[in-house]
Amino acid sequence: MELFDLVVQDMGNVKHDVATHRLVAQQVASADSICSNIEEGHGRETTKDYTHFLVMARGSARETRGRYVRMKHWLAPNVIADRIGRCDAVLGILSKTIASLRRRTNER
Repeated sequence: MELFDLVVQDMGNVKHDVATHRLVAQQVASADSICSNIEEGHGRETTKDYTHFLVMARGSARETRGRYVRMKHWLAPNVIADRIGRCDAVLGILSKTIASLRRRTNER
């Protein structure tokens, strides 16, 4: 959620540049997708379903990270570095959780 809030703030700072309109919409959507997939997966009945949604969230986190790299033309270097670091932290948490859930599923 914190990353999503920062994305909204960052995109608010660049949305007036015509060249960023599509990037802004996609960045907000991918950051929202991280949260949405985690939330939806948490409500699922099985560990396998939950894991699937975490994999989807991880894909959205990678998308968000990649777009921050490409937005170097509009955002300050320190903002880019911070947001990439936050995306990397989310990616690490998701990857470890996915691996743990997969091990648990395979052990049963």
